[in-house]
Amino acid sequence: MKIKHLISATVLLCAFAGRGTFADTPSPFDTLLKDHWENVLSEQVFFRRDPDVFRMDGPLPDFSAAGRLRREKFNETVIKRLEVIDPETLSATGKINYKLFKYERLAERESYRQPDHLFPLNIYAGFHTYFAEAPAKMSFLSTHDYDKYIVSLADFPRYSSDFTASLREAISKGWTHYCKSFESYETTISRSIFDDITQSEFYAPIANFPSAIPADKQAEYKEKISILIRDVVIPEYRKFYAFFTEEYMPSCRNEVGITALNGGSDYYKYLINFHTTTGMSAQEIHDLGLSEVARIRAEMDKIIEKVGFIGSFKEFLDSLRNNPKSYASSPRDLLEKAAFIAQRMEGELPKWFTVLPRGTYSIKASPGGGAYYVAPAGDGKTSGTYYIGANNYLSEPLYNLEALTYHEAVPGHHFQGAIAQELDMPEFRKTLYHSAYGEGWGLYAESLGVDAGFYEDPYSDFGRLTYEMWRACRLVVDTGMHAFGWSRQKAINYLLENTALSEPDSINQIDRYITWPAQALSYKIGELRIQALRDKAEHELGDKFDIRRFHDTVVGQGSLPIAVLEEIVGEWINAEKS
Repeated sequence: MKIKHLISATVLLCAFAGRGTFADTPSPFDTLLKDHWENVLSEQVFFRRDPDVFRMDGPLPDFSAAGRLRREKFNETVIKRLEVIDPETLSATGKINYKLFKYERLAERESYRQPDHLFPLNIYAGFHTYFAEAPAKMSFLSTHDYDKYIVSLADFPRYSSDFTASLREAISKGWTHYCKSFESYETTISRSIFDDITQSEFYAPIANFPSAIPADKQAEYKEKISILIRDVVIPEYRKFYAFFTEEYMPSCRNEVGITALNGGSDYYKYLINFHTTTGMSAQEIHDLGLSEVARIRAEMDKIIEKVGFIGSFKEFLDSLRNNPKSYASSPRDLLEKAAFIAQRMEGELPKWFTVLPRGTYSIKASPGGGAYYVAPAGDGKTSGTYYIGANNYLSEPLYNLEALTYHEAVPGHHFQGAIAQELDMPEFRKTLYHSAYGEGWGLYAESLGVDAGFYEDPYSDFGRLTYEMWRACRLVVDTGMHAFGWSRQKAINYLLENTALSEPDSINQIDRYITWPAQALSYKIGELRIQALRDKAEHELGDKFDIRRFHDTVVGQGSLPIAVLEEIVGEWINAEKS
């Protein structure tokens, strides 16, 4: 009865038994999915994919105007072919695939109508930083890997020129970044410029070869790649540096909000929808943020009272920041503490999920600072990586480390990303990354540490709340600057008054929101929607509620728009009632 009950649930059929999608004789929809994916692989441009996972794979993608137009035309042919397919003829799993595929193709159509290509840079990253960080995310195990690497390095000038052309178009249209936020951004370019190429990140693959590469081939690769780094790649970075400092920055905009630009209001509405996958307005998001800030602050005040601290909120934060015990003693110490937290959570995962990922992950110091997760390539040769700012370990306070690790590693981004790659579903679903779903799950995963009985140290629990407060404040300041005329300084002050971020961190974060509008809204909105689904399931199912099966349902679909996730969880609830 239990097995029959499990199979009867549409959502779990989709998640873990999704073999109903592809029959022996491909249907028109199966053929369409196959044709679409072959084109995606050819273009190497994956719509709505996490940009952090960029890796080189031979010839680099074409981001020229002609390339965008070619992809737009192909997408239109896909939409026309979709229109003649009746989803009612598909299996239960096929209907979900159809719904999601259509959603993505219509979203892709809209993206071509927006000025997205005018902003290939933000304060967080850019095409040049992704390219520089790629070798560290790749596996070099065979001559084939090195041959493709040579092609990629040689293609970099053409690749860089595609983005430079878009930036010149942005200058001509007045759609550049805010001046103050982009001060010193050129350092993200100059850090890849070396006189000694052996110090370059691009040299790392030939600094140590695997034993499978013969000695004569090692010498050949070392010579070819060294020449490319010295004569092609680094000169291109110098060229881009000159363009950025001499052409782009003199044309930067003076207004903070994207809505100050002609057509900017419509663009911000589009960005809100794209990143949150909801129909929420800027006003609704702003008000939600204010409400969440008040709620979380009350919880923080309870912990301050619990530990017996006498003084203001700011004084408590200062006491945390200034306490040497709040920091690791070395880069290795921070990495080891993060590994311990992750491994401890690994042991608890069977209590919260019935399906666990096979994919592994490593924990490394991030090359550019900060903490983030990069999913495996899906080729079986790379693991996921939880990067943490160990090289600047005094910037990663230990009272935040639990929440950070649950978010980036397990049960957060690695867990959801590895599960997605291992599901039996169409390829387009394995690479999708909806920010509200992905970052929402990451923030929700932080709270699972409470459910698991962790955060035993009240200061660590306070650190969790500081992260949640930070995400709530984003709802206020992002909409404040881009929709309601807030100044950059007003937004910085708001973070300083309500979060545990230092002044330099607050400035950096505000510049991130200015240069990447609406993306930061996805965390809190996604988390609240996932928590609301759990509350709904617990309320409607009562004693029948199984937290493991609920989590399987949420992460067992790959990345989804919020509306589709809500529909699938609703179906699961109804199936559980049966």
